[in-house]
Amino acid sequence: MKTEDMDPSFADLDAWDTARALEKLHESQMAAVATVAPALPALARAVDAAAARLKTAGRLIYAGAGTSARIAVQDGAELLPTFGWPADRVAFVVAGGEGALLRPVENAEDSGADGAARVVDLNVEPDDVLIGVAASGGTPFTIEALRAAKARGALTIGVSSNEDALLLREAHHAVLLATGAEPVAGSTRMKAGTAQKVALNLFSTMLMVRMGRVYRGLMVDMIATNEKLRRRAVRMVATLDGCSETEAASALTTAGGDLKAAVLVRRGLDLAGARALLAQHGGRLREALAEVGRR
Repeated sequence: MKTEDMDPSFADLDAWDTARALEKLHESQMAAVATVAPALPALARAVDAAAARLKTAGRLIYAGAGTSARIAVQDGAELLPTFGWPADRVAFVVAGGEGALLRPVENAEDSGADGAARVVDLNVEPDDVLIGVAASGGTPFTIEALRAAKARGALTIGVSSNEDALLLREAHHAVLLATGAEPVAGSTRMKAGTAQKVALNLFSTMLMVRMGRVYRGLMVDMIATNEKLRRRAVRMVATLDGCSETEAASALTTAGGDLKAAVLVRRGLDLAGARALLAQHGGRLREALAEVGRR
C-alpha cells in the first residue's frame, strides 16, 4: 500500500532546521489537496446519487476507524448547526465506539464483525447512504460495515488513498485520493487525512446544496444557537428580501426562527402558507420564491 511507503525525500526530516522542515511539510499538504481534483467527477456522481437517495428520508452514515473516523465524524457533526440537517438523519459507525474518537482502542479496526454488527444495530435501510472512509482502504471494520450496508440495500461510497483498495472495489461509488507516501511513513493523519477532510467537505457541502439547504450562497437552514448566529440570520433575511434588519428580525420572530419561512413571510405569506409552500418544493427556497413571483 502506497500509504505505508516511505518517502525518500523526507528521509532527513529530523535533521532539517524547523523552518525548512515546515516548508517541506506544507508542500506535502498542498500536494495532498491537489489529489482531490482528479476525484471530483467521482464525488459529483456520489453527491447526485446520495441526494436522490436522501430526497425524502434516509440517513447519511459515516463509517471509519482511527484518524479516518475522527475526520468523518467532524464532517457529519457539523451538518446540523450549519445546514439544519436533522440529528436523527446522520449516524456514525466508529471502530471502538465514541470513546475511540479521543483515545485509541486496541485492535478495534481489525474487527470486521463489529463493523457489520454496528450497521445491523443501526437498522440500515435502502434509503440510507453510508460513506466508508479508510486511508488504506483495507480496514476490516470499515470494509465489513460498508458490505453490510450494501447488503441491506443502502447506497455506499468508499474513500481511500490506495488505488486497488478493497473498500473502493466494494463501494457503489469509489473516491480515490491518491496521496501516496507520507512525510512520516504510515502517518495518514498527514496527507491522506488532509485529502479526506477536503473531499468530505466538498461532498457534504454539495449534498446540502442539492438538498435545498443553501440559497444564493447562504446557509438558509442554519440553526441559530447563539447571538452571533442570530445576528447572522437577521442579516441573511435582510439580504434576501432587501428589507431592514428590524423588519427581518420581526419576520424571523413570526417564523419561529425559520429563516426560509421568514423570507416568505416578508413576501406576504402567513407562516402556515410559507411552510406549506416550502414543503411543496422540498424545502427549496429558490423554487418557493419563484412560485410566489408567478402568483
